[in-house]
Amino acid sequence: MRARRGLIGPAIVAAAAFAVLISLGVWQLQRKAWKEALIETMSHRSGARPIELPAPASWDALMPSADEFRRVKLRAQFIEGAKPAFVYTGGSALRDDIKSPGYFVFAPARAPGGQIVVVNRGYTTQTEAKPVSGALDLVGYLRFPESASAFVADHDTSGTTWFVRDQRAMAKTLGWGDVAPFYIDQESPVPAGGVPKPGPLKVQLRNDHLGYALTWFGLAAGLVAVFSVWAWSQIRKKS
Repeated sequence: MRARRGLIGPAIVAAAAFAVLISLGVWQLQRKAWKEALIETMSHRSGARPIELPAPASWDALMPSADEFRRVKLRAQFIEGAKPAFVYTGGSALRDDIKSPGYFVFAPARAPGGQIVVVNRGYTTQTEAKPVSGALDLVGYLRFPESASAFVADHDTSGTTWFVRDQRAMAKTLGWGDVAPFYIDQESPVPAGGVPKPGPLKVQLRNDHLGYALTWFGLAAGLVAVFSVWAWSQIRKKS
């Protein structure tokens, strides 16, 4: 009886740890279901037929959760003389055709109503891009700005090379004026010469949550096994 009483404290600690490990495993299974639904939703949006760019009156109501990767089309007039922003990338998780470091070229364009929409014109290996003249019928994807990092600067001192995709910060630094709360990743058309190179996006989000869940459940099972062996040895020793 005395031996069993001595197990009460360790058993409580082990039970609490077991509950935490099981909770973490269940949480990862929930994250897995959420990630699968997100991938399905975004894949559906990016693969759908393009719709007309939403009216400016609705722009402030657009949200990443409901509209990210939505495929749109518009007639855009790139602003002549506007300095572009070159966003550095080490490779793209959304573009199968980009395997090496380079830059995405961001430039302001006027929508039919005169509002300014920033367009990611595509990929290039150097900070040079031929300006666009005239109006273009674009097809692309609605994207929303990234959050700034506390550890990495948004851009270099000249405002040419950027490390955060935030079209609002670009507009403020480069003098583009007031811009839409989103930007557009251009899919087509491909410019003469192919530079910068636009292209279709493919949603490829990592989904390792099943592996994480199995890890937590395995740790819980291991805890039960180790505690059981230890408890049995304590009982035998004090019997």
